[in-house]
Amino acid sequence: MLKRILQSINEPADLRKLQVHELESLAVEIRELMVEVISKRGGHLASSLGVVELTLALHKIFNTPEDKIIWDVGHQCYAHKILTGRREQFKNIRCYDGISGFPRIDESAYDVFGTGHSSTSLSAALGIAQARDLQKKNFFVICVIGDGALTGGMAFEALNYAGDINTDIIVILNDNEMSIDQNVGGVPSYLARLRTDPKYYRLKEDLEQLLEKIPAIGRTMLRTAERIKDSVKYLLVPGMLFEELGFTYLGPINGHNIPGMLSLLREAKGVKGPVFIHAVTKKGKGYPFAEKNPHFFHGVGPFDKDTGKLLKKNRSAPSYSEVFGRAMEEFASEDDKIVTITAAMTSGTGLEEFSKRWPERFFDVGIAEQHAVTMAAGFAVEELKPVVAIYSTFLQRAYDQILHDVCLQNLHVIFAIDRAGLVGEDGETHNGIFDLAYLRHMPRMVIMAPSSGAELAAMLKTALSLKCPVAIRYPRGKTDELPQGPAEELQLGKGVLLREGSDILILAAGCMVSSALKAHELLLKEGVSSCVINPRFIKPLDRELICNWAEKCGIVLTVEDHILAGGFGSAVLELLEEEGVEKVRVKRMGFQDPFTGRGSRDYLLDLYGLNGEGIAGRALQLCRAGGKI
Repeated sequence: MLKRILQSINEPADLRKLQVHELESLAVEIRELMVEVISKRGGHLASSLGVVELTLALHKIFNTPEDKIIWDVGHQCYAHKILTGRREQFKNIRCYDGISGFPRIDESAYDVFGTGHSSTSLSAALGIAQARDLQKKNFFVICVIGDGALTGGMAFEALNYAGDINTDIIVILNDNEMSIDQNVGGVPSYLARLRTDPKYYRLKEDLEQLLEKIPAIGRTMLRTAERIKDSVKYLLVPGMLFEELGFTYLGPINGHNIPGMLSLLREAKGVKGPVFIHAVTKKGKGYPFAEKNPHFFHGVGPFDKDTGKLLKKNRSAPSYSEVFGRAMEEFASEDDKIVTITAAMTSGTGLEEFSKRWPERFFDVGIAEQHAVTMAAGFAVEELKPVVAIYSTFLQRAYDQILHDVCLQNLHVIFAIDRAGLVGEDGETHNGIFDLAYLRHMPRMVIMAPSSGAELAAMLKTALSLKCPVAIRYPRGKTDELPQGPAEELQLGKGVLLREGSDILILAAGCMVSSALKAHELLLKEGVSSCVINPRFIKPLDRELICNWAEKCGIVLTVEDHILAGGFGSAVLELLEEEGVEKVRVKRMGFQDPFTGRGSRDYLLDLYGLNGEGIAGRALQLCRAGGKI
């Protein structure tokens, strides 16, 4: 049940009427609502809990949506959504028919820029600020970026540029990794007030003019004074990196101190040029379980809010990520040339145990996918065997590095592409449905897609034996078949005939194989004889196997959890054309809308017909149209 204050907040203008003690009470209510909803829906809880006071202060001081707030990544935007007219909709966050878990410009005027990937906010904010300047408009531009996102190279490119152009922009670093005590925080706060006080600047200018007028020694005294001033600043001010980049640095400040944040934001509004505010927050603030284990509650599934424990799920089989991690441990114990690289995804990719067993052979580079890939290329030059484990949606940020630094030089780098296909509730920004399209055309790249955990282990072993770039894409979720005994090495480019048939050939890539086999059984009941092939290799395709059965059946249906343009089905069409296979009708199943919605993975697969019933239904239509039944 919503309490009195939160019920009265329908837009930020309502918030601006509140007193500080009311804002503090409102922060408690917002956290209660977050925990209540996310315990049922799952989501990025810890990050959003950590910025409640910061969010309140921003909407209190700035005139949103006229003033623009840009949230980097967007993990921390829940309080923002609740305060900007979406309180009632919040209960359906991350559902197919609900609001997104990330900022979306088509959802609200308060969502200035769509995010989901990290390190983009500063560049977007600079574009908006410069557009404002060109059009002689008058509004503030503020971006909130976390310490994790600040590791991304794009963020540093933007910081460097911001200092150079000297436009008005406010950057808030939400630092939830370090803590400060009162003594450390007091001196910087005093220096921040001093440096933003107009009287300070007037005194500085007057002193410089006075010294310059002293005959003979005036300029020497001025240079000496400048050196002393700079020495003191380097000693006392923790943000000199940002000062040197051209920013006015304010902080660090306790990001949960509403009066302090309000005061500092007011001061920032009066500073010309780029301003950098360093706010220290506690991830998971206000919910004890999230405070103790912020990593666990970063992206969490439904849980019991009273105990903080995940609601029990049927975990009869491990996930693909877990199978990958176990296989890596097995192979690494036999081959000391294997190294692993990831980009802030250690546990998500299943490499946590590997990192503990072989810390000297494990490299987490932070949110820096481009660096990860080119560093892997460097390892390969020295004849090590780097395995780069990154989610599909984030690997696309390193396109040029894969093409230019790995494929062009034909280096033996293995890409373990986790979360390929649909990922579920995180939605459009996180679905990995583009990887085949951006990898398949790269020369020398071998691409595999497992239909089970056993195949994943076999493909990883195969990849380690090859001497070229290799990509293995696999989905989020549990596997159907686990490795039994040592993994087998696959023959390059060879698929598997799973079911023979004469009416229609179903070519199913990766995790779509199980759905194709279900479709086969359903088609048998309709009197349709379907052939099912698991290609295993997306590139190179098994030319002989596919072409022979395509000619026998006359109708081909390809199935993939990927965008149709440039995907597996496109590869099959190209193969049939190259081999001169004529009089064969080909239809493709996959995603036609490149930006699929959010919701559970199973729900979305059913919605798009990528299940046994959907595949069987499409096959029946093709067979009827082709006179097969």
